[in-house]
Amino acid sequence: MADTPKLTHPWLVAVWPGMGHVALNAGVYLLAKLGMTAIAEFESNEVFDVEQVEVKDGLIQPARRPRNRFFAWTDPKKQHDLVVFLGEAQPPVGKYPFCRQVIAYAREIGIERVFTFAAMATRMRPEHRSRVFGAATDEQGVEEQKRLELNVLEDGHIGGLNGVLLAAAAEVGLRGSCFLGEMPHVFAQVPFPKASLAILEVFNTITGIELDLTELSEQAQTVEEQLKELLARVEEQYGRQLGGEMDEEAEDEEEEESESESKEGVGYRYEGPEGLEEPVASPDLARIEELFARAAEDRSKAFELKRELDRLGVFKKYEDRFLDLFKKPG
Repeated sequence: MADTPKLTHPWLVAVWPGMGHVALNAGVYLLAKLGMTAIAEFESNEVFDVEQVEVKDGLIQPARRPRNRFFAWTDPKKQHDLVVFLGEAQPPVGKYPFCRQVIAYAREIGIERVFTFAAMATRMRPEHRSRVFGAATDEQGVEEQKRLELNVLEDGHIGGLNGVLLAAAAEVGLRGSCFLGEMPHVFAQVPFPKASLAILEVFNTITGIELDLTELSEQAQTVEEQLKELLARVEEQYGRQLGGEMDEEAEDEEEEESESESKEGVGYRYEGPEGLEEPVASPDLARIEELFARAAEDRSKAFELKRELDRLGVFKKYEDRFLDLFKKPG
């Protein structure tokens, strides 16, 4: 761990990879647009194993476990500094001890409130508005979500660290809330920025942070049009069976939502087709390097880089280098 930074009434946001890149994209957007800086990293080798190794030019590379990093932003209004915890993967075992470790550091740096982001897969269509579902560790948080007209989860469960971290927070008296952005279940393996946008709109309202959401909104619109076109072609080819499933009665939709809560929490993540990685064309490699150079000069450009890496399906390959953009200047 790094030295304990001095923060003003800080709040913590924790994100992990999952369905639709919903939580991860929301977290990365905060890093980029707020110009956040890495403040700490810790290893939890006891809960992460090695399932595969990378090969380059025939040489097996050293084993690498998922990294866990904290990034901070100083609020110029001195109301609530913001800390984002970004975990590369959810541990297959030892989830509660892992969350306690995260919360222990959070308390050390004075965190006063904890938020987690996640996805909620339902039978919504791509052109529909993404609703935000919510749950909280206390009645005050539930009432806040009701005032914001969120869809408060009445029953069910939140699987994985998105929920477990909040239980660990509540155990030591920290307030916590989970926001789940709605996305179409038939596109669960496709990045869905509209859900990330919906979550950050709520987060903006709660925090009062002046976060420019224009770029994320534009990406959400682009992806919506692409998925609408794709769905239309599928429905044209196979009839309205798929579309009919998405338009069933509301009570069936609510049932699907409850069944889908745990998918985000079990470490499910989109990594593209299995097997050999497709080579990236030279023009795309040049574009990646250009965007890395621009992001190194201006961190607010980092989300454009993330979009391109997602489009090419190579974010995991570049993840370390991408997050290194947010290190403290030498």
